[in-house]
Amino acid sequence: MGSPYDDEPTLVRALRHGDDHAFAFLLDTNDRLLHSVARRYVSTDAAAAEVVSETWLAVIEGIDRFEGRSTLRTWLVRILMNKARTRGVRDARSVPFASLAGPNNDDLGGFDPDQFTPATSRRYPEHWANTPTDWSTMPVERFEASLTMDAVRSAIATLPDTQRAVIVLRDLEGWSSGEICDALELTAGNERVLLHRARGVVRRALAGQIEEST
Repeated sequence: MGSPYDDEPTLVRALRHGDDHAFAFLLDTNDRLLHSVARRYVSTDAAAAEVVSETWLAVIEGIDRFEGRSTLRTWLVRILMNKARTRGVRDARSVPFASLAGPNNDDLGGFDPDQFTPATSRRYPEHWANTPTDWSTMPVERFEASLTMDAVRSAIATLPDTQRAVIVLRDLEGWSSGEICDALELTAGNERVLLHRARGVVRRALAGQIEEST
Protein backbone atom coordinates (compact mmCIF):
# COMPACT_ATOMS: atom_id res chain seq x y z
CA MET A 1 0.00 0.00 0.00
CA GLY A 2 1.45 3.35 -1.05
CA SER A 3 1.77 6.49 1.00
CA PRO A 4 -0.83 9.27 0.60
CA TYR A 5 2.16 11.53 0.04
CA ASP A 6 3.06 9.72 -3.17
CA ASP A 7 0.70 12.23 -4.79
CA GLU A 8 2.82 15.37 -5.05
CA PRO A 9 0.01 17.98 -4.79
CA THR A 10 -1.16 16.24 -1.61
CA LEU A 11 2.40 16.25 -0.28
CA VAL A 12 2.85 19.95 -1.05
CA ARG A 13 -0.42 20.87 0.69
CA ALA A 14 0.57 18.86 3.75
CA LEU A 15 4.01 20.48 3.86
CA ARG A 16 2.43 23.93 3.69
CA HIS A 17 0.24 23.01 6.66
CA GLY A 18 3.28 21.98 8.68
CA ASP A 19 2.57 18.25 8.58
CA ASP A 20 5.55 16.56 10.27
CA HIS A 21 4.76 13.22 8.64
CA ALA A 22 4.82 14.84 5.20
CA PHE A 23 8.21 16.38 5.89
CA ALA A 24 9.53 13.04 7.18
CA PHE A 25 8.34 11.41 3.95
CA LEU A 26 10.04 14.09 1.83
CA LEU A 27 13.26 13.71 3.81
CA ASP A 28 13.24 9.91 3.67
CA THR A 29 12.77 9.88 -0.10
CA ASN A 30 15.29 12.61 -0.98
CA ASP A 31 17.93 12.92 1.72
CA ARG A 32 20.31 10.35 0.19
CA LEU A 33 20.05 12.06 -3.20
CA LEU A 34 20.91 15.44 -1.71
CA HIS A 35 23.90 14.06 0.18
CA SER A 36 25.15 12.34 -2.97
CA VAL A 37 24.92 15.48 -5.10
CA ALA A 38 26.31 17.76 -2.40
CA ARG A 39 29.36 15.54 -1.92
CA ARG A 40 30.38 16.18 -5.54
CA TYR A 41 30.77 19.89 -4.86
CA VAL A 42 32.22 20.25 -1.37
CA SER A 43 35.43 18.85 0.03
CA THR A 44 34.26 16.75 3.00
CA ASP A 45 31.33 14.65 4.21
CA ALA A 46 30.85 17.11 7.06
CA ALA A 47 30.55 20.01 4.64
CA ALA A 48 28.05 18.04 2.54
CA ALA A 49 25.98 17.33 5.65
CA GLU A 50 25.91 21.05 6.47
CA VAL A 51 24.83 21.91 2.92
CA VAL A 52 22.03 19.36 3.09
CA SER A 53 20.88 20.66 6.48
CA GLU A 54 20.80 24.19 5.11
CA THR A 55 18.81 22.93 2.15
CA TRP A 56 16.17 21.30 4.33
CA LEU A 57 15.85 24.47 6.40
CA ALA A 58 15.37 26.48 3.20
CA VAL A 59 12.68 24.01 2.10
CA ILE A 60 10.77 24.45 5.36
CA GLU A 61 11.01 28.22 5.11
CA GLY A 62 10.25 28.40 1.40
CA ILE A 63 7.63 25.73 0.68
CA ASP A 64 4.94 28.40 0.35
CA ARG A 65 6.90 29.83 -2.59
CA PHE A 66 7.02 26.53 -4.46
CA GLU A 67 4.96 27.16 -7.58
CA GLY A 68 4.81 23.64 -8.96
CA ARG A 69 6.45 24.51 -12.27
CA SER A 70 8.89 21.65 -11.68
CA THR A 71 8.81 18.57 -9.49
CA LEU A 72 9.61 18.87 -5.82
CA ARG A 73 12.75 16.82 -6.37
CA THR A 74 13.99 19.23 -9.03
CA TRP A 75 13.24 22.17 -6.75
CA LEU A 76 15.16 20.52 -3.91
CA VAL A 77 18.23 19.98 -6.08
CA ARG A 78 18.17 23.59 -7.29
CA ILE A 79 18.17 24.81 -3.68
CA LEU A 80 20.97 22.40 -2.84
CA MET A 81 23.09 23.64 -5.74
CA ASN A 82 22.77 27.23 -4.55
CA LYS A 83 23.80 26.19 -1.05
CA ALA A 84 26.70 24.14 -2.42
CA ARG A 85 27.89 27.12 -4.44
CA THR A 86 27.90 29.32 -1.36
CA ARG A 87 29.75 26.69 0.64
CA GLY A 88 32.18 26.06 -2.19
CA VAL A 89 33.13 29.72 -2.38
CA ARG A 90 33.56 29.82 1.38
CA ASP A 91 35.83 26.80 1.20
CA ALA A 92 37.80 28.28 -1.70
CA ARG A 93 36.18 25.74 -4.01
CA SER A 94 34.18 28.08 -6.21
CA VAL A 95 31.27 26.32 -7.94
CA PRO A 96 29.56 28.83 -10.28
CA PHE A 97 26.18 27.13 -10.56
CA ALA A 98 24.65 30.43 -11.64
CA SER A 99 26.40 29.92 -14.98
CA LEU A 100 25.28 26.33 -15.49
CA ALA A 101 23.81 27.16 -18.87
CA GLY A 102 26.53 29.65 -19.75
CA PRO A 103 30.03 29.66 -21.23
CA ASN A 104 31.05 26.36 -19.62
CA ASN A 105 28.79 24.62 -22.13
CA ASP A 106 31.51 25.19 -24.70
CA ASP A 107 34.20 23.45 -22.67
CA LEU A 108 35.36 20.28 -24.42
CA GLY A 109 36.67 18.70 -21.25
CA GLY A 110 40.26 18.51 -22.50
CA PHE A 111 39.48 16.91 -25.87
CA ASP A 112 40.66 18.01 -29.30
CA PRO A 113 37.79 19.98 -30.92
CA ASP A 114 38.29 17.90 -34.07
CA GLN A 115 36.85 14.93 -32.17
CA PHE A 116 33.41 16.56 -32.28
CA THR A 117 31.08 17.39 -35.15
CA PRO A 118 30.69 21.10 -35.98
CA ALA A 119 28.05 23.16 -34.19
CA THR A 120 26.51 23.74 -37.63
CA SER A 121 25.90 20.03 -38.23
CA ARG A 122 22.24 19.52 -39.10
CA ARG A 123 21.83 16.08 -37.52
CA TYR A 124 24.22 15.88 -34.57
CA PRO A 125 25.75 19.28 -33.68
CA GLU A 126 28.76 19.03 -31.36
CA HIS A 127 28.48 15.26 -30.93
CA TRP A 128 31.33 12.76 -31.15
CA ALA A 129 32.80 12.50 -34.65
CA ASN A 130 33.97 9.02 -33.67
CA THR A 131 32.12 7.59 -30.69
CA PRO A 132 34.43 6.50 -27.82
CA THR A 133 34.57 2.85 -26.87
CA ASP A 134 31.39 1.65 -25.21
CA TRP A 135 31.78 1.08 -21.48
CA SER A 136 30.14 -2.32 -21.92
CA THR A 137 33.18 -3.56 -23.86
CA MET A 138 35.34 -3.27 -20.76
CA PRO A 139 35.62 -6.30 -18.43
CA VAL A 140 33.23 -6.19 -15.48
CA GLU A 141 36.04 -6.82 -13.01
CA ARG A 142 37.66 -3.56 -14.08
CA PHE A 143 34.62 -1.62 -12.94
CA GLU A 144 34.54 -3.40 -9.61
CA ALA A 145 38.16 -2.66 -8.80
CA SER A 146 38.60 0.09 -6.23
CA LEU A 147 41.33 1.75 -8.26
CA THR A 148 39.03 1.97 -11.24
CA MET A 149 36.29 3.59 -9.16
CA ASP A 150 38.84 6.03 -7.81
CA ALA A 151 39.72 6.90 -11.39
CA VAL A 152 36.03 7.49 -12.18
CA ARG A 153 35.55 9.74 -9.15
CA SER A 154 38.72 11.66 -9.91
CA ALA A 155 37.68 12.14 -13.54
CA ILE A 156 34.25 13.43 -12.54
CA ALA A 157 35.87 15.86 -10.07
CA THR A 158 37.89 17.46 -12.90
CA LEU A 159 34.87 18.13 -15.12
CA PRO A 160 33.48 21.61 -15.73
CA ASP A 161 30.48 22.25 -13.51
CA THR A 162 27.81 21.65 -16.14
CA GLN A 163 29.31 18.36 -17.27
CA ARG A 164 29.80 17.21 -13.70
CA ALA A 165 26.21 18.00 -12.76
CA VAL A 166 24.82 16.21 -15.82
CA ILE A 167 26.82 13.00 -15.42
CA VAL A 168 26.20 12.82 -11.67
CA LEU A 169 22.44 13.22 -12.06
CA ARG A 170 22.16 10.99 -15.12
CA ASP A 171 24.61 8.14 -14.50
CA LEU A 172 24.91 8.12 -10.71
CA GLU A 173 21.42 9.21 -9.68
CA GLY A 174 19.41 7.84 -12.61
CA TRP A 175 17.60 11.04 -13.57
CA SER A 176 15.93 11.26 -16.95
CA SER A 177 17.12 13.70 -19.58
CA GLY A 178 13.98 15.77 -19.09
CA GLU A 179 14.50 16.08 -15.35
CA ILE A 180 18.10 17.17 -15.84
CA CYS A 181 17.13 19.77 -18.43
CA ASP A 182 14.50 21.10 -16.04
CA ALA A 183 16.81 21.22 -13.02
CA LEU A 184 19.81 22.73 -14.83
CA GLU A 185 17.82 24.82 -17.33
CA LEU A 186 19.43 23.19 -20.36
CA THR A 187 18.06 22.36 -23.78
CA ALA A 188 17.77 18.68 -24.68
CA GLY A 189 20.57 19.11 -27.23
CA ASN A 190 22.87 20.74 -24.71
CA GLU A 191 22.21 18.00 -22.17
CA ARG A 192 23.11 15.31 -24.69
CA VAL A 193 26.33 17.02 -25.71
CA LEU A 194 27.41 17.64 -22.12
CA LEU A 195 26.70 14.03 -21.19
CA HIS A 196 28.70 12.75 -24.17
CA ARG A 197 31.66 14.92 -23.23
CA ALA A 198 31.54 13.99 -19.55
CA ARG A 199 31.33 10.29 -20.34
CA GLY A 200 34.24 10.71 -22.73
CA VAL A 201 36.44 12.08 -19.97
CA VAL A 202 35.48 9.18 -17.71
CA ARG A 203 36.10 6.66 -20.50
CA ARG A 204 39.55 8.10 -21.04
CA ALA A 205 40.30 7.83 -17.31
CA LEU A 206 39.11 4.22 -17.32
CA ALA A 207 41.21 3.43 -20.38
CA GLY A 208 44.26 4.88 -18.64
CA GLN A 209 43.55 2.87 -15.51
CA ILE A 210 43.24 -0.34 -17.53
CA GLU A 211 46.49 0.33 -19.36
CA GLU A 212 48.31 0.88 -16.07
CA SER A 213 47.00 -2.37 -14.62
CA THR A 214 47.82 -4.57 -17.61
